[in-house]
Amino acid sequence: MFFDFNLHIDVISYKNNESILFPQNSYGKNKFKNIWLFLHGDGEKQLIEMLLKTRIIISCCFISLLAFFEEDCYASRPGSKECVKVSSASFTVRGRVIDTYGEPLIGATIREKGGANGTVTDVEGNFFLSVPDSAVLQISFVGYESQEVSVKGRSMLEICLKENILLLDHVIVTALGLEKKESSLAYAMQKVRGEELNRVKEVNMITALAGKAAGVQVSKNSSGMGGSAKVSIRGVRSVAGDNQPLYVIDGVPMLNSTSEQAYSAIGGTANAGNRDGGNGISNLNPEDVESISILKGAPAAALYGSQAANGVILITTKKGNTVGRRDIHFSTGLTFEKAFSLPEMQNSYGVNDVTDSWGEKENLTVYDNLGDFFRTGLTSITSVSVNSGNDKLQTYFSYANTTGRGILNENKLSKHNINLRETAVLFNSRLKLDGNVNVMKQTVKNKPVSGGFYMNPLVGLYRFPRGEDLAYYKDNYERYDEDRKLNTQNWHTFTEDFEQNPYWIQNRIQSKDARIRLLLSLSANLKVTDWLTLQARGNLDYSADKLRQKFYASTATALCGMNGRYIEMDYQETQMYGDVMAMVKKQLNDFTLDVAIGGSINDRITNSTRIDSKNASLKYANVFNLANIVMSSSASIDQKIDAYYQLQSVFATAQIGYKEGVFLDLTARNDWSSTLAYTKYEKKGFFYPSVGVSFLPDKWVKMPEWVSFSKLRGAYSIVGNGVPPFITYPVSYVTAGGEILASDAAPFAEMKPEMTHSVELGIEWKFLQHRLGLNLTYYHTDTYEQFFKLPALAGDKYAYRYVNAGDIRNQGWEITLDATPVLTPDFTWKTSLNFSANKNKIVELHEELKEFVYGPTSFSSSYAMKLVKGGSIGDIYGKAFIRDEEGHIVYGTDGDYKGLPLVEGDGNTVKVGNANPVFMLGWNHSFSYKGFSLYFLLDWRYGGEVLSQTQAEMDLYGVSKATAQARDKGYVSLEGRQISDVKGFYKNVVGGRAGVTEYYMYDATNLRLREVSLSYSFPRKWVQKTNCLKDLQLSFVARNLCFLYKKAPFDPDLVLSTGNDNQGIEVFGMPTTRSLGFTLTCEF
Repeated sequence: MFFDFNLHIDVISYKNNESILFPQNSYGKNKFKNIWLFLHGDGEKQLIEMLLKTRIIISCCFISLLAFFEEDCYASRPGSKECVKVSSASFTVRGRVIDTYGEPLIGATIREKGGANGTVTDVEGNFFLSVPDSAVLQISFVGYESQEVSVKGRSMLEICLKENILLLDHVIVTALGLEKKESSLAYAMQKVRGEELNRVKEVNMITALAGKAAGVQVSKNSSGMGGSAKVSIRGVRSVAGDNQPLYVIDGVPMLNSTSEQAYSAIGGTANAGNRDGGNGISNLNPEDVESISILKGAPAAALYGSQAANGVILITTKKGNTVGRRDIHFSTGLTFEKAFSLPEMQNSYGVNDVTDSWGEKENLTVYDNLGDFFRTGLTSITSVSVNSGNDKLQTYFSYANTTGRGILNENKLSKHNINLRETAVLFNSRLKLDGNVNVMKQTVKNKPVSGGFYMNPLVGLYRFPRGEDLAYYKDNYERYDEDRKLNTQNWHTFTEDFEQNPYWIQNRIQSKDARIRLLLSLSANLKVTDWLTLQARGNLDYSADKLRQKFYASTATALCGMNGRYIEMDYQETQMYGDVMAMVKKQLNDFTLDVAIGGSINDRITNSTRIDSKNASLKYANVFNLANIVMSSSASIDQKIDAYYQLQSVFATAQIGYKEGVFLDLTARNDWSSTLAYTKYEKKGFFYPSVGVSFLPDKWVKMPEWVSFSKLRGAYSIVGNGVPPFITYPVSYVTAGGEILASDAAPFAEMKPEMTHSVELGIEWKFLQHRLGLNLTYYHTDTYEQFFKLPALAGDKYAYRYVNAGDIRNQGWEITLDATPVLTPDFTWKTSLNFSANKNKIVELHEELKEFVYGPTSFSSSYAMKLVKGGSIGDIYGKAFIRDEEGHIVYGTDGDYKGLPLVEGDGNTVKVGNANPVFMLGWNHSFSYKGFSLYFLLDWRYGGEVLSQTQAEMDLYGVSKATAQARDKGYVSLEGRQISDVKGFYKNVVGGRAGVTEYYMYDATNLRLREVSLSYSFPRKWVQKTNCLKDLQLSFVARNLCFLYKKAPFDPDLVLSTGNDNQGIEVFGMPTTRSLGFTLTCEF
């Protein structure tokens, strides 16, 4: 109920503005009582109360400050700082400018005919202007037919501008920042507006793409707040290489590497817990993003050569306006996160043998140990931006603050973003200079592991005996050891290995992840003639990560030693990029020519140091510094000093058009990579060509009136995937204690990059004055020269050798449907559906490879990731039930396994599933009625199978609801047969991490309500009375509101790692969260 009354009122009052956190004052506490219905705990109350009260003070101060800037009025002359004076006969007319799709036109110009009085539309296409009753308004926008509208006393206008096919086509940004007409493109490309990323904000903005683009699969790492994301476009192509797309900001590639990702289901680097190092894309402020363009296939991304195999995500950022006014945009949002889709526990059978819950049935006291362990998370994202300029100089400045606390105690995040962009136009618009400085600082304290058994509080939480109260161990997670004179872990069982008190882990495994990110860019664009333009760009991208992690004495002593463990990691990466281009645009009678030629150089330097005491432990207990590490061979030092990589490239692209109805696209790029040193390709590099054709039938054949646009397109390209470093000439390492670790693989002088050959065909149609659209694409890719590590040939002095071999194929369909079923001045309904289906197949492996195991293999587990000819990347192998010729399960006839199913597959030899979906579908709806707007997104993933080792462990310990139900019935039902030995079935056959994989494979199909937003824009006549506000909008937002269909016991979209292995594997991952909250946006 608090959303309807107290919180709604207080939010408006406290969220009007904020830029800095001020000290807490004594503003009335009673106004926030109802908020506590969502929360629990005195400390949490104080935290939320402090946040809310602080925001009220900030809002008041900020609005008061803005009152001094009333000269920035709503109908100002360009460059003027004085309000336009209107006669007493004038009144304010309000309007909205849209295109034939029903999309708002941002920045459309509205002028009073015969005068200088005018304004431009905002991000929603809205405007308001004070004019006389008899005024005539002139509305114009680049590429659209201008209109004149008589006011005639009307206070509300809905204006729809039609595209002018004789003027500019839709111009969009493509590879290398080149602008091209959308109708001329020979490949699939999808654009997502910045508003889509900010409707329901996420700490990692790229996760907001989920369900919004055909062929794009977005999965969140299960490490919680501050975690990374895995993005796959049109399937997975590479076994050993990176499968993430290339991210490009304003035409320049950016770093998106991670310092660490989960490698095993056991527990990460040196068994210190699976750490998610985050990824670079999460550092950006989504409020700075104007739009995102997704180059899905190789033809679209071919100009990026060896970086383009996995597609490209182009990010275009905001810059200052040219209309001579200052706009201030303020937004703040507060969301509450609750863990949901938690494991189902039983409450009927108590403890047995100290650790498990296979005791007798009894009337147990029900304790909500899981609900009490996970708290209500909180995320606050506040940003303010200033946008100003004229036709000579434009400025854009923004600041964003993100603070949050996770669903686990002690997990906190703080992030600050500052961005400044200056654009200058000189010498009669012939020279354009653009400079950008972007600084980010982020700190995450006590980030949870992304899954696994080691250092994971969920292991002890989920396996804790039923009927017992975990709250005792919350208050008594440690006890004083008289012999050692220090506090040690208190738990109901041994804590040498997996099993730990979850509250001990929360309080006595402490970590701090800090990141500083600096992006500097400068570009110069010189228009030499009307048809020739020269451009030069430079960019510096610097990222510095620091990790400090403390494991107090008595934490998993088999892994940390008796005195505790200390890890210190520093990771710095610097990328310097520069390119020069000459661009020609020429009209030759019926022909158009668009050519660009240039070159680029990309330098990347990595420095890293990781020092880990491991089980060598510390000399003095709980003294955490480098000097206290016992530096023996059991400790670990891993260091990179100036690890250097360079990529040099030359490229060219040409587009030839005839009568604006047919276009031929040609691109070529040659790359020279430092990772190909010591090979015969070092000097000649690799060549990546592309050719494409687009044909517009409506330019040649008269179409029915209900056909607005048509296009046929096709393209072929070859792109690459870069070679890992130190393969062509491996190096040796010196370990802690001075031992030399020699390379175990021979130098590979014949090394080649992976080569992806891609064919793409598509059609695009628009109907009913663009109110209905269809985009259909078929693609087929083969990725050759996969990178494998094989045993050495007889007589070699190395144990292994590298080879290029294989062919991995991806083919599929993408369909996008857009419609505007209702479009009236008061009510609009828009809907968009995207569908994609991809099939992955391993066509060939190396002749000596019957199978290739990738990922961890050195520990006892019930799964392995393997490549087998005819299979797919993502195939999961494990143990399965033995079956007869008719497919029936075979059962034991004597001994301990009498009546129990028999198992095969030791060494994980049986294929049990694949995590890749059969198809994905996203369907969004947007309704607007006067000041109200409603948006929701349905996200459907169909097919694929996932493995839950969490469920296997819970069954082994008898804590799951499934084991109680079987005990209540007296049997387990398995494919129509009743097994009476319930405990033997779960404890001796299927349960545990080394159990029967087949039994714990689940259908990954799920349908969820991904996003919901209900917004209200306050009437202009109310907002106008403030004398400083232009727009005010309040929104209720929700993410992951519910699953409409799900069979797996966890969220199948969460991943253990963003790498290639461990996909579809769930091992005590952090639960998914449901987010509810609100946002307030203001325009000044």
